Amino acid sequence: MEKIPLLGLGTWKSSPQEVTEAIKTAIDLGYRHFDTAFFYHNEKEVGEGIQQKIKEGTVKREDLFIVTKLWNTFHEKDLVKSACQNSLKNLQLDYLDLYLVHCPMGFKAGDDEIPTDQNGMIIASETDYLDTWEIECHPFLTQEKLINYCHSKGISVTAYRPLGGTSDFFNEPIIKKIAEKYKKSVAQVLIRFHIQRNVAVIPKSVTPSRIKENFQVFDFELAKEDMDSLLSLNRNLRLATFPYAKNHKDYPFNIEY
Repeated sequence: MEKIPLLGLGTWKSSPQEVTEAIKTAIDLGYRHFDTAFFYHNEKEVGEGIQQKIKEGTVKREDLFIVTKLWNTFHEKDLVKSACQNSLKNLQLDYLDLYLVHCPMGFKAGDDEIPTDQNGMIIASETDYLDTWEIECHPFLTQEKLINYCHSKGISVTAYRPLGGTSDFFNEPIIKKIAEKYKKSVAQVLIRFHIQRNVAVIPKSVTPSRIKENFQVFDFELAKEDMDSLLSLNRNLRLATFPYAKNHKDYPFNIEY
């Protein structure tokens, strides 16, 4: 069974103009796990960065773990294969290491990636789903029950938005105190938090210094009391709520997990 590198580079909201260089910088620093998606509109540029490094001989394809995702408008059975093939073409790859269902909600097929009705609510497809996906996870949304369940069933978990996307994490006194204790940045503590939970983590950055900093998390270990302190910050605060899809029959955030 192929193993997922616990630390990867996320590319959500990384502009096509910046992401190729970010990928190349990350490969040079030792990253081997890269996460993109059709919906990010940067697969081609991610692929370009990967291909340049392979051609240079810095890495081999088999050294890398490449993830992309099936967008919601392609859930119908006869659309999945062509969507996957299109992503492979964009990435200039023969295979993917992981192909995820981006969201567990099918949308109406067509050119509109977020098809909505006159009330601004999503137009669903009739497809059903039976799969797993990445989950939002950070100290304000620790997902303990879901992660424990997944690990008990041998299901790998990847945390998206591990740094939150808000300044709250960086101003949280407990997190700042832990960072000072280990002489690490808040971001490094947050990334290490996931690694010690055996959860893959994909912080996004296009800034070389931050890409480097985010990878420097294997030279320290958070003590149990610090892990417990981070877990105690849970507020069940979900930052990605997809409000336009709350009417969807498969809207995932109404269930217990």
